[in-house]
Amino acid sequence: MITTNEIRVGSAFMFEGSPFIVQRMLGQKSGRAGITVKLRVKNIVTGGTQDLGLDAGEKFDEVDLDEKKVKLSYIDGEDYHFMDQETYDDISITKEDLGDNAGYVSPDDDYEVSITFYEGKAVGVNPPIKVTRTITYCEPGIKGDTSGKSLKPATLDTGIEVKVPLFCNTDDRIVIDTRDGSFVERAKD
Repeated sequence: MITTNEIRVGSAFMFEGSPFIVQRMLGQKSGRAGITVKLRVKNIVTGGTQDLGLDAGEKFDEVDLDEKKVKLSYIDGEDYHFMDQETYDDISITKEDLGDNAGYVSPDDDYEVSITFYEGKAVGVNPPIKVTRTITYCEPGIKGDTSGKSLKPATLDTGIEVKVPLFCNTDDRIVIDTRDGSFVERAKD
């Protein structure tokens, strides 16, 4: 069993008799009735996507997924091609199937990711919890602002946009938490 509070991007669960995989966390809404977690999910069998609002603490059956360690070889348009490190097989996954995780993987990375399979079909990728990316564009940093309380948008080398502290500049290497897309720290390399 998996509760709503444990669900992350890449989690798979049974909902109304169908297997779903989480593609995007859309946020939380709290109110008089409690906390509702908003998710964009994909039906693994039909391929259809939908937005769900689930009550916090709700329990679901987990879907059995197989995992395999792979490395991203190249990107061909909307298709991401991964190579199995043991058999050297090519595994292709669309950008839509990757969801938010597409912004955390790049052919230039030297780390492995886990591809999840449902009944032999690749349905998602689990990148490491922390990845290092380069900022390709953001507004100039403000000297002396090191508190990290105020955030500004920044575009990364993979094309996604994240919020970073005001002291970050273009070409800075930063560490991102892939579970929620948040800034962790400047890279130390």
